[in-house]
Amino acid sequence: MVEAPARRKAYARGAVELAVAPHPLLALRAFVTEFPVPLGKLPRDAYRDLLARGARAPVQGSDEVRSAIRDLLRHGGYKPTGRGKPASEYLVRAAAEGKLAPINAAVDVGNVVSLHSGLPISVVDVERLRAPVRVDVAPAGARYVFNASGQEIDLEGLLCLFDAEGPCANAVKDSTRSKTSDDTTTTLTLVWGALPVGDQVEEAVGWAWELLARVGATIDSVDLKSAGAR
Repeated sequence: MVEAPARRKAYARGAVELAVAPHPLLALRAFVTEFPVPLGKLPRDAYRDLLARGARAPVQGSDEVRSAIRDLLRHGGYKPTGRGKPASEYLVRAAAEGKLAPINAAVDVGNVVSLHSGLPISVVDVERLRAPVRVDVAPAGARYVFNASGQEIDLEGLLCLFDAEGPCANAVKDSTRSKTSDDTTTTLTLVWGALPVGDQVEEAVGWAWELLARVGATIDSVDLKSAGAR
Protein backbone atom coordinates (compact mmCIF):
# COMPACT_ATOMS: atom_id res chain seq x y z
CA MET A 1 0.00 0.00 0.00
CA VAL A 2 1.30 3.45 -0.91
CA GLU A 3 1.12 5.91 1.95
CA ALA A 4 -0.37 9.35 1.36
CA PRO A 5 2.21 12.15 1.41
CA ALA A 6 2.45 14.00 4.69
CA ARG A 7 0.58 17.28 4.79
CA ARG A 8 2.96 20.19 4.81
CA LYS A 9 2.61 22.74 7.57
CA ALA A 10 2.50 26.35 6.46
CA TYR A 11 5.12 27.33 9.03
CA ALA A 12 8.71 26.19 8.70
CA ARG A 13 12.07 27.67 9.68
CA GLY A 14 10.63 30.96 10.80
CA ALA A 15 8.69 31.89 7.68
CA VAL A 16 5.28 31.51 6.10
CA GLU A 17 5.09 31.48 2.33
CA LEU A 18 2.02 33.48 1.34
CA ALA A 19 0.93 33.98 -2.25
CA VAL A 20 -1.47 36.82 -3.07
CA ALA A 21 -3.61 37.00 -6.19
CA PRO A 22 -3.57 40.37 -8.01
CA HIS A 23 -6.08 42.85 -6.64
CA PRO A 24 -6.43 46.56 -7.53
CA LEU A 25 -7.34 47.72 -4.02
CA LEU A 26 -5.66 45.35 -1.57
CA ALA A 27 -2.87 46.60 0.70
CA LEU A 28 -2.30 43.43 2.71
CA ARG A 29 0.24 43.14 5.50
CA ALA A 30 1.06 39.83 7.19
CA PHE A 31 3.34 38.74 10.00
CA VAL A 32 4.10 35.66 12.06
CA THR A 33 4.26 35.90 15.85
CA GLU A 34 5.95 33.37 18.12
CA PHE A 35 4.96 33.53 21.78
CA PRO A 36 7.33 32.49 24.58
CA VAL A 37 4.70 30.12 26.04
CA PRO A 38 1.29 28.84 24.85
CA LEU A 39 -1.35 31.56 24.78
CA GLY A 40 -3.24 29.97 27.66
CA LYS A 41 -0.30 30.65 29.96
CA LEU A 42 -0.01 34.35 29.17
CA PRO A 43 -1.85 37.02 31.20
CA ARG A 44 -5.39 37.47 29.86
CA ASP A 45 -5.75 41.09 30.96
CA ALA A 46 -2.64 42.53 29.31
CA TYR A 47 -4.70 44.63 26.88
CA ARG A 48 -8.05 44.96 28.66
CA ASP A 49 -7.71 48.74 29.01
CA LEU A 50 -7.35 49.12 25.22
CA LEU A 51 -10.45 47.10 24.38
CA ALA A 52 -12.68 50.08 25.14
CA ARG A 53 -13.77 52.39 22.33
CA GLY A 54 -12.60 55.56 24.11
CA ALA A 55 -9.13 54.28 24.97
CA ARG A 56 -6.19 56.37 23.79
CA ALA A 57 -4.51 54.89 20.73
CA PRO A 58 -1.88 56.01 18.19
CA VAL A 59 -4.15 55.06 15.28
CA GLN A 60 -7.71 56.17 14.68
CA GLY A 61 -10.42 54.93 12.37
CA SER A 62 -12.30 57.30 10.09
CA ASP A 63 -15.06 57.44 7.51
CA GLU A 64 -12.33 57.26 4.86
CA VAL A 65 -11.00 54.00 6.28
CA ARG A 66 -14.48 52.54 6.63
CA SER A 67 -15.36 53.40 3.04
CA ALA A 68 -12.05 52.10 1.67
CA ILE A 69 -12.45 48.75 3.44
CA ARG A 70 -16.00 48.30 2.24
CA ASP A 71 -14.91 49.10 -1.32
CA LEU A 72 -12.12 46.52 -0.96
CA LEU A 73 -14.51 43.76 0.06
CA ARG A 74 -17.17 44.82 -2.44
CA HIS A 75 -14.78 44.59 -5.40
CA GLY A 76 -15.16 40.81 -5.80
CA GLY A 77 -18.94 40.95 -5.61
CA TYR A 78 -19.31 40.46 -1.84
CA LYS A 79 -21.78 42.68 0.04
CA PRO A 80 -20.14 43.94 3.26
CA THR A 81 -23.33 44.92 5.07
CA GLY A 82 -25.53 43.63 7.89
CA ARG A 83 -24.12 40.46 9.41
CA GLY A 84 -21.52 40.41 6.66
CA LYS A 85 -19.94 43.74 7.58
CA PRO A 86 -16.17 44.02 8.19
CA ALA A 87 -15.02 42.68 11.55
CA SER A 88 -13.62 46.09 12.47
CA GLU A 89 -17.13 47.57 12.37
CA TYR A 90 -18.45 44.79 14.58
CA LEU A 91 -15.72 45.53 17.13
CA VAL A 92 -16.68 49.21 17.34
CA ARG A 93 -20.25 48.26 18.20
CA ALA A 94 -19.18 45.58 20.68
CA ALA A 95 -16.83 47.99 22.45
CA ALA A 96 -19.51 50.68 22.64
CA GLU A 97 -21.83 48.16 24.31
CA GLY A 98 -19.11 46.99 26.71
CA LYS A 99 -19.12 43.52 25.22
CA LEU A 100 -15.51 43.33 24.01
CA ALA A 101 -13.76 41.05 26.50
CA PRO A 102 -10.20 39.66 26.53
CA ILE A 103 -9.66 36.30 24.79
CA ASN A 104 -5.90 35.76 24.56
CA ALA A 105 -2.87 37.92 23.83
CA ALA A 106 -2.80 37.20 20.09
CA VAL A 107 -6.49 37.80 19.46
CA ASP A 108 -6.63 40.75 21.85
CA VAL A 109 -3.88 42.61 20.00
CA GLY A 110 -5.68 41.99 16.72
CA ASN A 111 -8.94 43.24 18.22
CA VAL A 112 -7.35 46.29 19.83
CA VAL A 113 -5.61 47.42 16.65
CA SER A 114 -8.64 46.66 14.51
CA LEU A 115 -10.99 48.49 16.88
CA HIS A 116 -8.97 51.70 16.88
CA SER A 117 -7.64 51.69 13.30
CA GLY A 118 -10.82 50.58 11.54
CA LEU A 119 -8.90 47.89 9.65
CA PRO A 120 -10.11 44.25 9.76
CA ILE A 121 -7.52 41.85 11.13
CA SER A 122 -7.37 38.05 11.06
CA VAL A 123 -5.37 36.05 13.61
CA VAL A 124 -4.98 32.32 12.97
CA ASP A 125 -3.01 29.45 14.47
CA VAL A 126 -0.17 28.64 12.09
CA GLU A 127 -0.07 25.02 13.20
CA ARG A 128 -3.63 24.59 11.94
CA LEU A 129 -2.77 25.73 8.42
CA ARG A 130 -1.62 23.41 5.64
CA ALA A 131 0.62 24.68 2.87
CA PRO A 132 0.34 26.12 0.34
CA VAL A 133 -1.21 29.29 1.73
CA ARG A 134 -2.62 32.08 -0.41
CA VAL A 135 -5.01 35.03 -0.50
CA ASP A 136 -7.64 35.15 -3.23
CA VAL A 137 -11.31 35.86 -3.85
CA ALA A 138 -13.55 32.97 -2.82
CA PRO A 139 -15.49 31.24 -5.62
CA ALA A 140 -19.22 30.54 -5.73
CA GLY A 141 -20.30 27.92 -3.22
CA ALA A 142 -17.41 28.51 -0.79
CA ARG A 143 -18.46 28.45 2.85
CA TYR A 144 -17.09 27.65 6.28
CA VAL A 145 -18.16 27.42 9.91
CA PHE A 146 -17.18 30.48 11.92
CA ASN A 147 -18.42 29.83 15.46
CA ALA A 148 -18.99 27.10 18.02
CA SER A 149 -22.69 26.99 17.15
CA GLY A 150 -21.88 25.71 13.67
CA GLN A 151 -23.05 28.82 11.81
CA GLU A 152 -21.65 29.25 8.30
CA ILE A 153 -20.70 32.30 6.26
CA ASP A 154 -21.22 32.44 2.49
CA LEU A 155 -17.82 33.50 1.12
CA GLU A 156 -18.58 34.05 -2.56
CA GLY A 157 -16.74 37.13 -3.84
CA LEU A 158 -14.93 37.77 -0.54
CA LEU A 159 -11.15 38.02 -0.20
CA CYS A 160 -10.01 35.08 1.92
CA LEU A 161 -6.97 33.33 3.25
CA PHE A 162 -6.82 29.82 1.78
CA ASP A 163 -4.72 26.83 2.76
CA ALA A 164 -4.64 23.36 1.21
CA GLU A 165 -7.99 22.53 2.80
CA GLY A 166 -9.82 25.62 1.55
CA PRO A 167 -10.71 29.11 2.80
CA CYS A 168 -10.03 29.71 6.49
CA ALA A 169 -10.01 33.44 7.30
CA ASN A 170 -11.10 36.82 5.97
CA ALA A 171 -11.90 40.40 6.96
CA VAL A 172 -15.39 39.49 8.17
CA LYS A 173 -15.23 36.21 10.14
CA ASP A 174 -12.44 33.67 10.54
CA SER A 175 -13.12 29.94 10.41
CA THR A 176 -13.27 27.83 13.55
CA ARG A 177 -10.69 25.38 12.20
CA SER A 178 -7.94 28.00 12.01
CA LYS A 179 -8.67 29.97 15.19
CA THR A 180 -6.28 30.13 18.12
CA SER A 181 -6.57 28.12 21.34
CA ASP A 182 -4.87 28.02 24.73
CA ASP A 183 -2.26 25.71 23.17
CA THR A 184 -1.34 28.08 20.33
CA THR A 185 2.28 29.25 20.26
CA THR A 186 2.59 30.66 16.73
CA THR A 187 0.11 32.86 14.88
CA LEU A 188 -0.29 34.40 11.46
CA THR A 189 -1.82 37.88 11.47
CA LEU A 190 -3.32 39.45 8.35
CA VAL A 191 -4.13 43.16 8.27
CA TRP A 192 -6.70 43.59 5.52
CA GLY A 193 -5.78 47.07 4.28
CA ALA A 194 -6.78 49.08 1.23
CA LEU A 195 -4.47 51.18 -0.94
CA PRO A 196 -6.28 54.50 -0.37
CA VAL A 197 -5.45 54.22 3.35
CA GLY A 198 -2.02 52.63 3.04
CA ASP A 199 -0.43 54.91 5.66
CA GLN A 200 -3.00 53.75 8.21
CA VAL A 201 -2.09 50.14 7.44
CA GLU A 202 1.59 50.71 8.17
CA GLU A 203 0.82 52.54 11.41
CA ALA A 204 -1.50 49.76 12.53
CA VAL A 205 1.11 47.08 11.90
CA GLY A 206 3.74 49.05 13.80
CA TRP A 207 1.45 49.44 16.80
CA ALA A 208 0.55 45.74 16.75
CA TRP A 209 4.22 44.83 16.91
CA GLU A 210 4.72 47.15 19.89
CA LEU A 211 1.80 45.58 21.74
CA LEU A 212 2.95 42.02 21.05
CA ALA A 213 6.42 42.84 22.36
CA ARG A 214 4.86 43.52 25.77
CA VAL A 215 4.38 39.78 26.30
CA GLY A 216 7.79 38.80 24.96
CA ALA A 217 6.62 37.75 21.51
CA THR A 218 8.92 37.53 18.49
CA ILE A 219 7.51 38.93 15.25
CA ASP A 220 8.59 38.41 11.62
CA SER A 221 7.13 39.98 8.50
CA VAL A 222 5.77 37.65 5.84
CA ASP A 223 6.92 38.22 2.28
CA LEU A 224 3.97 38.35 -0.07
CA LYS A 225 4.43 36.60 -3.40
CA SER A 226 2.37 37.27 -6.48
CA ALA A 227 0.04 34.49 -7.53
CA GLY A 228 -2.29 34.11 -10.46
CA ALA A 229 -5.96 34.72 -9.73
CA ARG A 230 -8.34 31.78 -9.77
